[in-house]
Amino acid sequence: MSLSDSPAKRSRALVEQLKRSEIYRDYEQAFRDTTGLPLHLRELEAFDLPHHKDPNENPFCALMAKSNQSCSACLQLQKKVEEEARLEPKTLKCFAGLCDSAVPIRVGENLIAFLQTGQVLLHQPTKAQFAKATRELLKFGTDVDLKKLEEAFFQSRVVTKRQYDSILRLLAIFAQHLASLSNQLSVREENAEAPAIARARIYITERHADDLSLDEVAKAVNMSAFYFCKMFKKATSMTFTDYLARVRVEKVRNLLLNPHKRISEAAFEAGFQSLSQFNRVFRKIAGEAPTVYRTRLHGSAA
Repeated sequence: MSLSDSPAKRSRALVEQLKRSEIYRDYEQAFRDTTGLPLHLRELEAFDLPHHKDPNENPFCALMAKSNQSCSACLQLQKKVEEEARLEPKTLKCFAGLCDSAVPIRVGENLIAFLQTGQVLLHQPTKAQFAKATRELLKFGTDVDLKKLEEAFFQSRVVTKRQYDSILRLLAIFAQHLASLSNQLSVREENAEAPAIARARIYITERHADDLSLDEVAKAVNMSAFYFCKMFKKATSMTFTDYLARVRVEKVRNLLLNPHKRISEAAFEAGFQSLSQFNRVFRKIAGEAPTVYRTRLHGSAA
């Protein structure tokens, strides 16, 4: 996972790590056991049915998921609730009057993921409410067993608005804990990138004589060019270009220990593309011209 990845891709990777964490697994089980509601930690732009096959899935919603038309209506609701919950928890109602809520998990200004629950009624279901839902289903062209659907609808979990607000408050507090854990995972991942930088150093040392580019080295260590550039500078306090130049200058210094090696030969052998470039870089890094360095070593210029 790198900084150049899209927010959705980074979210998917992070959500997978959070789901495997002990704190999330324990909270998820406790939440389901205590509230009787479904709970799902979902990544950005994952517009599927979050509670499908959840142990606490609403039986009415489970039947709806079997129909393409009603399923489409539910997916549209999921998309809308997430769009409106980017800054704070948001609750919307579906055509049948069931509430669905998303609680954002944010690290600073960055939206990481959502905690989602719902499929709940805030009042006792009524015949009139079911009749209204049935009319909507007929508009969708949904082919379902209305008798089974009615039985399922009246089995829906019912909580008061005050209870539901408290449930969402608990999720908001837990979202803060997950945000903190997300930040820790990100820091841990950055530290884990150190071996990649070490591999990059080796790669540069072995191929410094080639026409080496930042993109090539980044690809060799499986990093994006942008992220590699950032991490390499952080680890070495030098840009890739400056680091490569220093490796090449050091190679020239070693080659010139041989009194029979010409300066021009050493420069091209180390990977410099022109003598003018070599002279400029050598003087900048070594603090003296290559001829002066050679004279100090052997008492004569070449």
